[in-house]
Amino acid sequence: MNSPFLQAIIEGQPFQLFSLSHICVLLLLLLAIALLYIFRNDLRLGRSNLVCRYGLVVLLLMTEIAYQLWHLGVGTWTVTEVLPLQLCSVSLLLSCVMLVSRSYRLFEVTYFWGIGGAGQAMLTPELFYPFPHFRFFHFFLAHGAIILACLHMVWVEGYRPTFRSIGKALLWLNALLLVALLVNQGTGGNYLFAAHKPENPSLIDYLGPYPWYLLSLEGVAFLLFYVLFLPFRGKQKAMAPSSELT
Repeated sequence: MNSPFLQAIIEGQPFQLFSLSHICVLLLLLLAIALLYIFRNDLRLGRSNLVCRYGLVVLLLMTEIAYQLWHLGVGTWTVTEVLPLQLCSVSLLLSCVMLVSRSYRLFEVTYFWGIGGAGQAMLTPELFYPFPHFRFFHFFLAHGAIILACLHMVWVEGYRPTFRSIGKALLWLNALLLVALLVNQGTGGNYLFAAHKPENPSLIDYLGPYPWYLLSLEGVAFLLFYVLFLPFRGKQKAMAPSSELT
């Protein structure tokens, strides 16, 4: 692929943290979040609800499919880097199932993983391709849609996490970490950043050397999940739909 929009090799300056394009994307995300909140009551209606939920599902799936196809097209697809085992990749897939099934049990995990992980990724992206490369659009569309999917479940569907939800999210996060460690051993990859720190600046840089930052991340995850829980402290969780079987 010779198009500058799709090429694998960067020509010119790579992505810069808090550059104009990065700030514009963050502002657009805030606008989308504000619109979701403003129209939350309208989106509870039957047809509008379906359009919103399945529109997000299509966007999420298309970003993941396009990402996989791009790697295949430019010849960079490897099990070392492209398996959907990063936290946000798993959150993306869980968000799709959550939106379709309206599963409260999935929401309990995806809410914390999605907003915590994708929010961190939006602020400090592990991204090298600048605007207007395909990977720039893919990265921010995918992570922004994950956040919107989780907020849709809160504001439109009326779901509420409980304090116990934090424990469930941490338990499954550690289970995912074990899977990532095993896959990293077999492939030489760095899924969940469990083999080494990300190349771009991130919160992990302040959590000590490898492997101790993995322990530090446990505490950070709990604190982040607790902060995400605080708006719902003392509030009753919404009942899951009667059609939910999970």
